[in-house]
Amino acid sequence: MKRFVGRTVLVTGASTGIGEGVAVRFAREGAGVVVNYSRNAAEAEKTAIRVREAQAAAGAPEAKCVVIQADVSDESQVEAMFERTLGELGRLDVLINNAGIQKPKSSHEMSAEDFDRILGVNLRGAWMCARSAIRHFLSRPGGGVIVNNSSVHEIIPKPQYVSYSISKGGMENLTKTLALEYADRDIRVNAVGPGAIVTPINASWIDNPKARAEVESHIPMGRSGTVEEMAGVFAFLASEEASYITGQTLFACGGLTLYPEYRGTWASGAE
Repeated sequence: MKRFVGRTVLVTGASTGIGEGVAVRFAREGAGVVVNYSRNAAEAEKTAIRVREAQAAAGAPEAKCVVIQADVSDESQVEAMFERTLGELGRLDVLINNAGIQKPKSSHEMSAEDFDRILGVNLRGAWMCARSAIRHFLSRPGGGVIVNNSSVHEIIPKPQYVSYSISKGGMENLTKTLALEYADRDIRVNAVGPGAIVTPINASWIDNPKARAEVESHIPMGRSGTVEEMAGVFAFLASEEASYITGQTLFACGGLTLYPEYRGTWASGAE
């Protein structure tokens, strides 16, 4: 499929994990791609290499790939990133709000600084990027699409990750509010809610067979998800195939949001 030929996509936090996979998936479908990163320039350049290879394989030599460093929690850096994006690619059609961080800590021991930092990147940063994208979408015909990277923890509490859970709960409302506010101006806003995915951020259990087995025992489908599976969901929601979908979170979680502990009949009494 080449659903994004002639279109441009900005992926925040694209140097690794789901963001990297999403950037490559859009490139494979012919899109021009902006690879945003915050700290690791070397990883971002590796993503850019993969993006350019995918663009070439897709037969889209005119598609560009631009690497831009920006901390999405910093308003001036966000504005500069969008200015450069539009300057080098000419327009933006799709924003993928993927940048996110987390830090485990008991809620009563978490510092306000850490709390604010996580909310600043995960939620405030997503809003600032969305604001800049919407301003551009409204400035020219054709509208645009925003897809936010949320989490199953949008609806499932996560002890010791209170700020992360709050940021994802807020992202649900951000998605719905923006979708409703701009639905009549050809701007769609949706979210993806990944579950347990094989990415570097989850290395602590992915690389530990015992821990991984424990995690996967709670997933109804019995396995972790892959970056490629997540990338496909993002591409679908950004495509014209999802043209009548807005304000929704599509949970790609192997069934984690189905209350898996109720797979048995313990709550109703066993027969």
